[in-house]
Amino acid sequence: MMTKVEKIPHEIQPNRLDVVRLVQITDSHIFEAPEGCLLGLNTRDSFEAVCDRVKREEWRPDAILATGDLSQDASPESYQYLADYFKGMDIPTFWLPGNHDNPETMELYLSNSKVLAAKQLLIGHWQVILLDSSVKGKVHGNLSNEQLKFLERALKRYPDKHTLVTLHHQPKDVGSIWLDQIGLKNHEALENIVGQFPQVKGVLWGHVHQEYDKKFEGIHWIASPSSCVQFKPGSEDFSAGVEAPGYRYINLYSDGRIESIVHRIDNMEFTVDYSIKGY
Repeated sequence: MMTKVEKIPHEIQPNRLDVVRLVQITDSHIFEAPEGCLLGLNTRDSFEAVCDRVKREEWRPDAILATGDLSQDASPESYQYLADYFKGMDIPTFWLPGNHDNPETMELYLSNSKVLAAKQLLIGHWQVILLDSSVKGKVHGNLSNEQLKFLERALKRYPDKHTLVTLHHQPKDVGSIWLDQIGLKNHEALENIVGQFPQVKGVLWGHVHQEYDKKFEGIHWIASPSSCVQFKPGSEDFSAGVEAPGYRYINLYSDGRIESIVHRIDNMEFTVDYSIKGY
């Protein structure tokens, strides 16, 4: 069963009139046990390092987008940890599920005064739409008819709002053969819808554990590094990357422009076991 689509948009007043600032944190792969590691890396340690860096930024973000694979084992304990930690950051946080997540468990535990299940966000001159591309029991992604109809309704309802569409699985090939085989299977359906609405300025996702930022026909297509282990760009088979954990800042301007930059945690040493050939 897919995550429930929220019928009422959640509205936030941005800190500035001319620009909305968002932070994307993705693919944290938190385990039930605090000592849980992915490819030898403790995912809570790297997640907290990323969040601590976000908190130290001079320009406080208006919201956090947590774009899937937040848990590695879909345990209630992992989601409760995330809910508590995000709440402590005191920044409105919105989430969507990835292939490692359980949407129903997320609904139960990722909810408090700062962590919200809304999938349609109105903020300043912008609308942010969060889609569920997860498929139960599968690694690849697919957008159900319900999700596609939700996207189309949201775009028709707010034609005057610039729009950022977010999901977990990549709708564009990133150049890694093994990853591109487990992306969004019905990406044409997504591309067909967003191509009909000129207010769509960007599509943002996780899943690939690496940077991607290209513009096609006026739309930015953007992926961000994981808050834990990275995947080696351009690899034919599964291979971990050497890059540090990271996150992405996204500036959404009132005229429809998008500017974004990836920040990495370069002041700490993270240990990865490169002999492991899967996750």
